[in-house]
Amino acid sequence: GAEEKKKKVPAVPETLKKKRKNFTELKIKRLRKKRNLIYEKAKYYHKEHKQMYRTEIQMARMARKAGNFYVPAEPKLAFVQKVLQLLLLWQIFNGTFVKLNKASINMLRIVEPYIAWGYPNLKSVNELIYKCGYGKSTKILIHEIYTVGKCFKKANNFLWPFKLSSPQGGMKKKTTHFVEGGDAGNKEDQINRLIRRMN
Repeated sequence: GAEEKKKKVPAVPETLKKKRKNFTELKIKRLRKKRNLIYEKAKYYHKEHKQMYRTEIQMARMARKAGNFYVPAEPKLAFVQKVLQLLLLWQIFNGTFVKLNKASINMLRIVEPYIAWGYPNLKSVNELIYKCGYGKSTKILIHEIYTVGKCFKKANNFLWPFKLSSPQGGMKKKTTHFVEGGDAGNKEDQINRLIRRMN
């Protein structure tokens, strides 16, 4: 009789069982909702980027047709490779994103002989961030960086400086400016080629 009493485990009250069940169901619903929200945001951003790209092409075609030149909008984002602790670049072949404004452009001009920088396209931003592998929020992160959104600073601080490899085929003339056939300074959209060679 005494052994049977020891073996008996007190039953879990029905109210507690119900609470646990409700909590589990609520958790599943929340996760599903969150997953759907992330998916919808990613879909929306993808559509937005596609639209931006198409608009650029359309504007260029219209200008060409009319015999004019199409001047794209001033870039808002730059990718800076190598230099300065202020830019969080401690090692050679490090890279980071910089929001372009008067102050940052002046700072880049000061260090121009020692860095290569330019305007990354969506593909380059994608490749750099995906290589670091930031999971589910990657699309949102890419959107925030590429469009230089309200939360650019937070998004950029979340990313460590990118450790790039030495470019395939080496650097041409490190100390000569890009305009003079070297690798230093503002490469504008040619930075994408360099990123490809180093990523």
